[in-house]
Amino acid sequence: MNADGGPALARFLAHLHGERRLSPHTVESYRRDLMRIAAWGTEQGLTDWPELDEALLRRYLAQRHRQGIGARTQARELSALRTFYTWLKREGLANEGPAKGVGVPRGPKRLPHHYDVDRMQQLLARAPEDDPLLLRDRALLELLYSSALRLAEAVALDLHHLDLDEGLVRVLGKGSKERIVPVGRVAREALRAWLRVRGGLARLGESALFVARHGGRLGPRGIQKRLVQWAEAQGLPADLHPHLLRHSCASHLLQSSGDLRAVQEMLGHADISTTQIYTHLDYQHLAQVYDQAHPRARRRAR
Repeated sequence: MNADGGPALARFLAHLHGERRLSPHTVESYRRDLMRIAAWGTEQGLTDWPELDEALLRRYLAQRHRQGIGARTQARELSALRTFYTWLKREGLANEGPAKGVGVPRGPKRLPHHYDVDRMQQLLARAPEDDPLLLRDRALLELLYSSALRLAEAVALDLHHLDLDEGLVRVLGKGSKERIVPVGRVAREALRAWLRVRGGLARLGESALFVARHGGRLGPRGIQKRLVQWAEAQGLPADLHPHLLRHSCASHLLQSSGDLRAVQEMLGHADISTTQIYTHLDYQHLAQVYDQAHPRARRRAR
């Protein structure tokens, strides 16, 4: 086994990029995890991937645990290895993978940070202004919160993806999967205000919905920076980021509707277990309200 994973790994990564159309960031994550395992296998004297069996894999995970590597990282490495061996088997390069019967201890579930409704109201309560960049930022904030978009999805939006008459936006999500999600009334109003001034900023022929001061597409760093500035102007911590707005939208929808499947579809989650994290947020909120309000929730002070 080559320390760089050999030609099989190179072909697999090309498959992820070309056939599955995964993002460069995701492909790079697969590459790092699998090359780490390949380097360890080379140290153990392995010459090819099929030689990696369950016992050796358990030894690798035990070493990672001793190094202080957490359960989430080990689970991600196992997931990458399973996907790789599924492809190897399909290509006739290996039989069953070594990770089939291997698991890692579950780490503590980290709940996504989100704003409650009152804090969202504070964030979005900024008085209307005539500055085109602030009109753009308001439209961006309202859309991120209204439609639970990922950062990359917001960056990739073009004008033709938006249908304000119908209140819909067409989004290209992970794995190039397209979904259509609703846009709320307030977000539509903010977007219309932005579109009235967008032409004064956008370069000729620019298709991006959100453009920067220079007239080209507004990039990820630009969005992140502007959200932090907006939060600070509203007297809020500078921890605002697009995923916080996505988490807040999902949490508020689930608290109001209880419809997990609808929230899954809106977020573009392939597996409902990913969406179920928001039920924990809901129960957490319920527990806090119960502790504060129920006369028998807490013991009487003595």
